[in-house]
Amino acid sequence: MGATQTEPTLKLGKLEMARQRLLQRYEHQPFVSCLAGLYGCQWRRYQLTHAQPGHCCCSKLECGSFALIVLTFCLSLVFLYFWSEAQNDYNDFDWFNFGNLGFWFPWSIVLLILAVFLFTYVAVLLLLAVCLLSEGQRLYLHWCHKIGILVTLILSIVASSVLTDLWSKEWMTVLLSFQVTAPYLHIGGVVLMTLLSWPIALHVFRINMRVRGMAIIVLYITVLVTLFLVPLGMYSPCIKERSSLGSAPALIGHRGAPMLAPENTFMSFEKALAAGADGLETDVTISYDGVPFLMHDKNLRRTTNVKDVFPNWTHTSPAMFTWRELQSLNAGSWFFSQDPFGTASSLSPDEQLQAQNQSVCTLRDFLDLAAQHGKLVIFDLYRPPRGHPYRDAWISRTLDVIQNDSSIHSSQVLWLPPELREFVQEIDPELQQTTAELAPVEELQLRHISRLNIHYSSMSEKEIRKYAAANISTNLYVISEPWLYSLAWCAGAHSAATNAVHILKNLQRPLFLMVNDTHLQFSGICPSCFFPVVFLCLSQTPDEYRFMWTLTDITSLILVVIIFVFHWWRERGLALSVDSSSVIESGSYRQFRTEMNDVWSLSNMSASDKQEPSL
Repeated sequence: MGATQTEPTLKLGKLEMARQRLLQRYEHQPFVSCLAGLYGCQWRRYQLTHAQPGHCCCSKLECGSFALIVLTFCLSLVFLYFWSEAQNDYNDFDWFNFGNLGFWFPWSIVLLILAVFLFTYVAVLLLLAVCLLSEGQRLYLHWCHKIGILVTLILSIVASSVLTDLWSKEWMTVLLSFQVTAPYLHIGGVVLMTLLSWPIALHVFRINMRVRGMAIIVLYITVLVTLFLVPLGMYSPCIKERSSLGSAPALIGHRGAPMLAPENTFMSFEKALAAGADGLETDVTISYDGVPFLMHDKNLRRTTNVKDVFPNWTHTSPAMFTWRELQSLNAGSWFFSQDPFGTASSLSPDEQLQAQNQSVCTLRDFLDLAAQHGKLVIFDLYRPPRGHPYRDAWISRTLDVIQNDSSIHSSQVLWLPPELREFVQEIDPELQQTTAELAPVEELQLRHISRLNIHYSSMSEKEIRKYAAANISTNLYVISEPWLYSLAWCAGAHSAATNAVHILKNLQRPLFLMVNDTHLQFSGICPSCFFPVVFLCLSQTPDEYRFMWTLTDITSLILVVIIFVFHWWRERGLALSVDSSSVIESGSYRQFRTEMNDVWSLSNMSASDKQEPSL
């Protein structure tokens, strides 16, 4: 009788142990229900389907949906990264659309918000799917989400293609950004792959199909090892010894301070100088009666009220207006109606009144202001159209203003126009000859070039240092983002034209976003939200980065090995905890059902057996 009672008791003990193991799978049941509800709109418990051990986590259709989520996540991430790194040129993008559409709208900000929303939506779905897989649930993506994923995929592809076609040079900005962000993207990628080791190991040790399991492991290890070795091919001028960092690039106010006042107006240049600009940049056009004045566009409708004063001349070249006609235009009111940088409201009432009454500025007033403060100037000079009285004398007229009408010294002028350069050098040899052409050093020296003026996308530490060795300095345009300015600083650029003198002037050292010998640095007010801009700065040597890289990879490898060993031990322990005759079949544990009803049936069996007095 005692032996008879002992055998059921032992079997019941083993069933009780299995029951406890199974109940662990359901201890997060409300959490799983929430995940399934958000992912597949399966809010009720009976709608949940647990993936059987050894079986695939979902049907072929749902596997395709999951693969589509992963693809859309990658493409939306690329689009978001591309557009977020293009913030330096948002103003150019918006004005480009203004020229084509005829009205002002902050398309760049709308596109950024859309990119953030789409990426967040896909990232949440991917996170839900991974969590469900980690809990052993079969995936079922609701049809609404399937449509949303397709829409997100199409929008990401179309937006990236259109921007690439219209603005392909921004991909160069993305490549430049990797020189700053690559070390931190590497660490983020390693952390992400380490976290993914949990659901991957769980799936691999549950699946019966060894080929598929091995394929998953090989793919995972390949990606992980690639991430471990990425720093071997990484280059960043910002990883250097502290002693090799040069002085900060001089700041040249691009059209003055266009974030703080209407561009190319006298007030804008005053604001730039007050913010600490080392030089001023502008664009020069010659009026029909021979007065050089400041205007960038091919017509006056963007930065003046020409539509109200001369409605029939809105598309006429500014050079075809007389100076008297130009004086009748308002060059400041547009700054408040269009608010290109979102900063108009930050001006005081007196400054707003002053800005609203700005007029077109002459080259003479511009040069006198720079001479008064001892600043350098650089400008583009536009040749008047055919039929203009000064079409063939535009350079002579400009030189006449520099030499005779203004108080500036010729050595303060960086002469940029490439036309008739030999004639200009003969007339005024003290002008600093500047070019936008990346020619060989010997050729530039023969042409007496002392400075390069190139777009920031052509930035190269090697090239900058090569020209600097020949006493040819480099000016980069237009840099308004702190990370770009930091990169130019590390690369050794001598000066940078910027829309944000008031922000960049506050940077005391290049900006980095990692915690190693760090400090917080205030850098002005954000032009879009008016909150203080504070950056986390890093001073990091190559040896320090090498140590950080090695430590990150070793820590990740140890954690991945621990996670895989833990899942192997847990799944093996679960198989051995149940009676081999009822659970283990042909060397692998039986595909027992793990529905909630089965768990409770085990619980009821246990309770009923314990209530019986004897057998």
